[in-house]
Amino acid sequence: MGSLVIHLGPDGSWGTYSLPRLLGLALFFSASVTTALIGVTGAIFTDTETVGANTFTAGTIDISALPASAVVSFSDMAPGDESVGAVTVTNNGSLELRYSVTSTTTEDTLAAQLDMTIKVAVSTCTTAGFDVDGVVLYGPSDLGSVAGLNVIGDPAQGVQGGERVQGASAFEALCIRVSLPFATGNAFQGLTTTATLNFSAEQTANN
Repeated sequence: MGSLVIHLGPDGSWGTYSLPRLLGLALFFSASVTTALIGVTGAIFTDTETVGANTFTAGTIDISALPASAVVSFSDMAPGDESVGAVTVTNNGSLELRYSVTSTTTEDTLAAQLDMTIKVAVSTCTTAGFDVDGVVLYGPSDLGSVAGLNVIGDPAQGVQGGERVQGASAFEALCIRVSLPFATGNAFQGLTTTATLNFSAEQTANN
């Protein structure tokens, strides 16, 4: 291994050191400087912030229909008779909804003979006022069926034709007329049917 002559002191003295020893001294001083730098970088200013109260509440779909029964009824109907009544549909939930109506009857024969018409925006929901104004949503057509007849929209999920859209707390009155046509024959005497109107609602958002 070669050697180098190194000037050491202010008195002008010289010394001879081997190359390995010089390399050892260099590594020693390098490690010392690195340790000092590591110690210095640990002394820094810090700060933290928090963002709290990230609360989530699910909305609600809640539909009501009043009165809950006997909107239109008639005993001992004769051909030409009719019954008119109103049902108020209200969105009691916090989300916008769309609803449909299905009419399910206890039998099909008289139900198919009776004619039902459903209107909205009727000023006076009576026999005399039914034809004065309003917008027809259904009919005149069958009262319903045992299998269930969609008379407004369709309860299947998603947008369906004829469904009614209501914002939160909104309401509307449906005016319903059921009549027995003048042409009704003797085969329908004594028959009875009962219709149940099923209101189905679903959210409009993301649907």
